[in-house]
Amino acid sequence: QVQLVESGGGLVQAGDSLRLTCAASGPVFKVRAVGWFRQAPGKEREFAASISWNGAMTSYVDDVKGRFTISRDNAKNTVYLQMNSLKPEDTAVYYCAAQRGTFGGAINSLNEFNYWGQGTQVTVSS
Repeated sequence: QVQLVESGGGLVQAGDSLRLTCAASGPVFKVRAVGWFRQAPGKEREFAASISWNGAMTSYVDDVKGRFTISRDNAKNTVYLQMNSLKPEDTAVYYCAAQRGTFGGAINSLNEFNYWGQGTQVTVSS
């Protein structure tokens, strides 16, 4: 139903920026909330940012507020994560996910999402 493909990861230095892209297939993508999650080595997957189905609401984990911006273009079935002022602790595999239901807000619970991409690696060197 919904397939997600992330891109845009890479190796950068602290203070640099990256923009991650989540490209989706399937007509129902545009009515689902989308989240970005990240998983560092040896740690559990954690919420980073999310956006409501219509883009009106966003949510961020505290340590990325003011540095990361999530946005979406439903005409292109795409969600973006602009990451500025990157820190070494941002190093992780970043996953895009679409919610289980439809017309969701800026939800942040991992269990609310059941469509996942394969992930893209972000490495920030000090």
